[in-house]
Amino acid sequence: MPHNLSKDIFSYRKYWAHKFTPAPFLPMSREEMDDLGWDSCDIIIVTGDAYVDQASFGMAIVGRLLEAQGFRVGIIAQPRWQDTRDFMQLGRPNLFFGVTAGNMDSMVNRYTSDRKIRSDDAYTPDAEGGKRPDRASLVYSQRCKEAYKGVPVVIGGIEASLRRIAHYDYWQDKVRHSALVDSKADILLYGNAERAIVEIAHRLAGGDAIRDILDLRGTAVLRNELPESFTYIDSTDVEAPGPAQAPPNPYAEQPAPEPSPQTTTTTRVVTLHQRPRKLDRSHSAVLLPAYEEVKSDPVLYAHASRILHLESNPGNARALVQQHGKRYLWINPPPIPLSTRELDRVYELPYQRRPHPAYGNARIPAYEMIRFSINIMRGCFGGCTFCSITEHEGRIIQNRSEKSILNEIEAIRDTVPGFTGNISDLGGPTANMWRLHCRDPKIEAACRRLSCVYPGICKNMKTDQMPLVRLYRKARAIPGIKRIFIASGLRYDLAVETPEYVKELVTHHVGGYLKIAPEHTEKGPLSHMMKPGIGTYDRFKAMFEKYSRAAGKEQYLIPYFIAAHPGTTDEDMLQLALWLKKNGFRADQVQAYLPSPMALATAMWHTGYNPLKKIGRGEKTVFSPRGMKQRRLHKAFLRYHDANNWPLLREALKKMGRADLIGNGKHQLVPNWQPKGTGEQDTATRRPFRTKHVRAGKSQGSRRRPAPRKRR
Repeated sequence: MPHNLSKDIFSYRKYWAHKFTPAPFLPMSREEMDDLGWDSCDIIIVTGDAYVDQASFGMAIVGRLLEAQGFRVGIIAQPRWQDTRDFMQLGRPNLFFGVTAGNMDSMVNRYTSDRKIRSDDAYTPDAEGGKRPDRASLVYSQRCKEAYKGVPVVIGGIEASLRRIAHYDYWQDKVRHSALVDSKADILLYGNAERAIVEIAHRLAGGDAIRDILDLRGTAVLRNELPESFTYIDSTDVEAPGPAQAPPNPYAEQPAPEPSPQTTTTTRVVTLHQRPRKLDRSHSAVLLPAYEEVKSDPVLYAHASRILHLESNPGNARALVQQHGKRYLWINPPPIPLSTRELDRVYELPYQRRPHPAYGNARIPAYEMIRFSINIMRGCFGGCTFCSITEHEGRIIQNRSEKSILNEIEAIRDTVPGFTGNISDLGGPTANMWRLHCRDPKIEAACRRLSCVYPGICKNMKTDQMPLVRLYRKARAIPGIKRIFIASGLRYDLAVETPEYVKELVTHHVGGYLKIAPEHTEKGPLSHMMKPGIGTYDRFKAMFEKYSRAAGKEQYLIPYFIAAHPGTTDEDMLQLALWLKKNGFRADQVQAYLPSPMALATAMWHTGYNPLKKIGRGEKTVFSPRGMKQRRLHKAFLRYHDANNWPLLREALKKMGRADLIGNGKHQLVPNWQPKGTGEQDTATRRPFRTKHVRAGKSQGSRRRPAPRKRR
């Protein structure tokens, strides 16, 4: 992807306040501002997470980046949202409020997939729950508006990013407006937003009004009318989903047709046959079905979801327009990825690499997990339909340089309290996509595939992981470094393409157990996840065991699986349970599918249609296990060994005509006897986060919990 389409984020002329030296920590109180000699903040960031000044936390990256541009940046972390007092504690910002729910969507952070409230919050001191509101970006934005009228509010982070369009909300079981509409914010930033936030800050500092900033990549704005300088393409002309209703009775009296809300404007909407051969994409936009249409019509919702994901490549994406009431939601094309030089400088900003001193000795679990880890890249071209990484960070991998990564290892060694010589992770959204890219930038810029590795690895994708092997070797050679572990999710379908990488990983960077995510064994669920078949897992497992034996190490693979994903039947889960038993796996904790906003799998869950294919108005093609009883059954299949699940499994096996799997034989799934005191406990109430690891010939445990890292 050519980076010359965007200005280098460090090339702007610095704002006048750069004369102040960088703050030890970005201030969270008036006292800290006074110590710095500030009379006011230029920008105030409001976040749902505790303030940790480390580059895995969004508020730290954005705050330090804006500080490097010369702005005075303050932080309001986890404010009490019942009134405006906490939102006024740093005074009125000169330029704008930047609002984020935090590193996780606030609803995913607070609720389980069964809609039960979590008792803890990994991003809060001492893991205390209840320190942020539901849909935090909406609530914070509204409080900022109340606190200081007229101050622009910019929302961003993963919650706003994944809710930038009309979206299905699992917790309310309905389609909601774009977060920009509900929050009353002035502009929404999606994806990794460094380019947009820097441009907005400088334009506002230069005297521009927020209402006039309409053209930035990676942003969404509301317009009262559409500009006439654009050519508009109706998305239903690109891929027609069919008539919305049955043909009318020709003998009935018909009312006069109402104009479509998409065509009431005087702007030019071209049809497929009217479109010029070479349409200027920079001045064309795709008209999606309006909010009111996708809310009431599942076919149009699935269609809009498909078009949104097809228009996600920064090299060829067009602006998207979706009418909300009388206004138009305008989503500009995705941001141009940061160059290696830019990304290096972002991660080399003067972070303190620890929580703000205001938290004292409180323990922040998310920080504890990543304080000795290093981000080496961004993005993921896997395109898993249930995952938010690709939707947020994009499919194009953004790489840090080898030198920058090695320098950070030394910085951790020399400055982070409690360092014992072990780096907990060199990774990112994935462990092994560093420096992987398309062989031709022109092909990459024109590509509209949803995944570079499904249904197979694209022939244009360079999969050589030897540069990563050399990075590992140089990192291990740094004085004072004892071990470097790889904890990020591993794409084993890519790993097997470079056997030397698997050998290096297994020999030096596995701490006894390696977690990977085949997610399922059956073709139906895997095809709806866009995940490789279980045969690829078997290839990787053979390599893993071979190189473990060669290294003289006893090591185990810990696979993750998802229950109740769209496209999963009871028979699929039964086959997975039989596979688990055959291979000696006993999962101590399982994950049931959670429909996150904007995901392709969520569109399947909500509509019953498959947006991986062209949407048609036939019968629904995707079955989703929606009822709580069936979801419990699918989780019970994953925990077939738990006696509390046996009554439910026996009942299901009989209904499925598989009573032959009930008994005490080696190849039967559940016994026909019940231990005393078991069988009545709901598996959802069992004690979580406990893992059993049993040596060879026995079962091995696994656990699954949303990773509190590297997502903004």
